[in-house]
Amino acid sequence: MIHEAELSPTPSPARWLEVDTVWGLAKLAGLRGAWSDLLEESNAGPFNAWEWLYPWCRRIGADRKPFVMQAKDRTGALVGLMPLGFEYQWVLGRPIRRLAFLGETHVGSDYLDIVARRGREEEVARLFAEALWELRDEWDVLDLSDLREDSVTVRVLRETFGKYRADLRMSTRYVCPYESLPKGESFDGFLKRTSRRDNFLRRKKWLEKQEGYRIEKTEAPGALAGPLTDFFRLHSMRWESDGGSQGIRGSGVESFHRDATQLLAEKGRLRMYTMKVGGQAVASVYGILHRDSFIYFQSGYDPAWRNRSVGLVLVGETFKDAIESGLSEYDFLRGTESYKSDWTTQQRRTVSMRVLAPGGGGEWLVRREEAMKQVREVAKRVLPQDMVERVRRLRRRLSAVRG
Repeated sequence: MIHEAELSPTPSPARWLEVDTVWGLAKLAGLRGAWSDLLEESNAGPFNAWEWLYPWCRRIGADRKPFVMQAKDRTGALVGLMPLGFEYQWVLGRPIRRLAFLGETHVGSDYLDIVARRGREEEVARLFAEALWELRDEWDVLDLSDLREDSVTVRVLRETFGKYRADLRMSTRYVCPYESLPKGESFDGFLKRTSRRDNFLRRKKWLEKQEGYRIEKTEAPGALAGPLTDFFRLHSMRWESDGGSQGIRGSGVESFHRDATQLLAEKGRLRMYTMKVGGQAVASVYGILHRDSFIYFQSGYDPAWRNRSVGLVLVGETFKDAIESGLSEYDFLRGTESYKSDWTTQQRRTVSMRVLAPGGGGEWLVRREEAMKQVREVAKRVLPQDMVERVRRLRRRLSAVRG
């Protein structure tokens, strides 16, 4: 069992940083102001925001005990934090203590990382890495998922745990397509660089002739109820024939998004786009603003309008709005779906790091996961492809029912 006093404040002589920890949801709630200020002064990604991770803890990670490591300077100012949480997984009747990033499951949080003041990323990462090693008797598995491949944290943790000859395992996660939006380039100029220009213009022209066609952009916290309801309905309709969405499934995840979008909107970081024809919503995009980037998070559309390419047109309009807003990047996050490559020419990758504590029970968790993976692989080889797909759809539906 881990006790709050286990990690004593640890000074960093080079720059006089001190590390301590914040435990529990109530104390996490009190960090909002300092956390948000630090995020603005950092290069950390959008899903490291308090406005994302706090509702995740409330709605999805209720079984996790928040364990947020903080680095402070000699004045007490927050210089860095590492948002972690403890959970217990039972393997053969034995509790395995797993320490992982908050926000790691159910909601597609790419680019999880340490949040550190610009210019001090390496110093903060080394301080946290040493503190985690100091705590190695208190966890069995340290899982850090969906870090950017080029993150300073990845390099520092590899060096630190390598120095102690720890059992560290790296794995690739996702490819994230994105596109740079050069300053001064017009939307027409951008379109000429894509493979979708002609189809986009043709489909948009047809839609503009339809009665009641319009695109609504919602950013205000008090105006989200309708657009979110439309989004959930359209997202569900889009994935219904495939057994349900893997990205948004269950009432708990919907509750999380209602909380998170409200909090993000209060910070001016949310953009919901809804395409309507004849007063009916037919397509929706859920976007997040992060510094000078537009983050395409999720979308949905009415399958009855598939042949009219409403999804294509709405994505094009979000690019147009991003360019006209002066943003410099459009990020599709994880996934190599063809519609993303139609709009982008660049990619970045994410990785995960797993560390097994010496003498702990982490190896049992690894063995169980490997055994389950082998069972799935055998099933794929033995069962007909249509049966495999039916099993996948059934699992999605059962997961959605369980919420």
